[in-house]
Amino acid sequence: MLGSIKTFLKDRLAHTASPTERGQVLRVATAAILLEVSRADFETDEAELETIAAALRRAFDLDEAAVREVIAEAREQDDSELSLYPFLKIVNDACTPEEKYRVVCDLWRVAYADGRLDKYEEYQIRRIADLLYVPHSEFIRAKLSIQGEG
Repeated sequence: MLGSIKTFLKDRLAHTASPTERGQVLRVATAAILLEVSRADFETDEAELETIAAALRRAFDLDEAAVREVIAEAREQDDSELSLYPFLKIVNDACTPEEKYRVVCDLWRVAYADGRLDKYEEYQIRRIADLLYVPHSEFIRAKLSIQGEG
C-alpha cells in the first residue's frame, strides 16, 4: 500500500503528498509505536491489541476495518524497519505537544492492558517519550493518569 516508510518519507511526504497520504502515514507510524510497547515484554496479548485498536479509533476517528488496515500496515512496515526512528520522526513532525502527550498516554494504556507493567514496557515508554520530546513531568503525569483509570 504505502511501500516502505523511508521511501514514502523521501518521495511523498514532501509538499506533494496529499493530506490523505500524510494522515495514513501518521496513523501507521502511531500504530507502529504502540505495537512496539506491546512487544517490549516479548508477549503481545489480545488485550494489548484491543487497546491499540481503541487508541487508533479514538485518535483518528477510524472504523473497525480502517483500524485493522492500519495495524496490518504498521506491522508490515515495522517488520521492514530496523529502527523506530522513522516512525518517531513522523509523529514529531506532525503532532503538537498535546497530541504527543496523548500518544504517551496510549503507550501507558497498552502497557497496562494485560494487568501488569513489565520493566521493559516502562523502559520502552520512557525511551519513546524522550524521543518525542515529551517532558519528564508529562511522562509521569501520563503514567499517573492512566494508573488512575484502572
